Amino acid sequence: MSREISVEDAYHKGHTSFMGLELLVGPGALVPRPETELLGATALDALDQLRISEPRIVDMCCGAGNLACAIAHYAPAARIWASDLTDGCVDVSRRNVAFHGLAGRITVHQGDLFEAFSGLELAGTIDMIVCNPPYISEKRLEGDRSHLTELEPREAFAAGPYGLSIHMRVIKDAQHYLRPGGILLFEVGLGQDRQVMGLLDRSKAYENIGAISNEAGEGRVVVAHMKSAD
Repeated sequence: MSREISVEDAYHKGHTSFMGLELLVGPGALVPRPETELLGATALDALDQLRISEPRIVDMCCGAGNLACAIAHYAPAARIWASDLTDGCVDVSRRNVAFHGLAGRITVHQGDLFEAFSGLELAGTIDMIVCNPPYISEKRLEGDRSHLTELEPREAFAAGPYGLSIHMRVIKDAQHYLRPGGILLFEVGLGQDRQVMGLLDRSKAYENIGAISNEAGEGRVVVAHMKSAD
């Protein structure tokens, strides 16, 4: 989890490694980061606990499709719907799906968060949603994090004045897609774990809310379960 990547080098080579898989990269999509492997590993552990024969999964803000491809690779019965907003992300994701021969189990859709799934009748049927959203505030992107957008798209980082705008929207809209007992997993920025857990708690729709820490003891993944209907 601690290895570093060079975005410029990854773009030059046209590929990078993520959870043991070779992933294609392109300038229109964020280069997959080693820290996101914690989200992927947590998702796979949660799938083992669910014990579902053919789990139905959404990869929201899929970027290069790294999470969708890795989960499908290590959970060969999973069916995954991935989505992102930009042409660049959708193109790179679809190329990775094809590259790994996963087109039969992963479909990549384009749209603004869950609007990408309009007409697919997925409401109430999803066992797990994984989301690695943008989580950097606009102020920081204009300041100490401005270097991030030199090579990669701004949309991959910007998340409103507090860095939580996408988390907030997904927490609300995921309730319509997750089945009772389904799991929502987020990657969060440093120091955001308690804030996102608080948002989940205040929504009153989730239970068993917790954070998963990396090797440095930093909470980087937040997990919650959809409550059963009363």
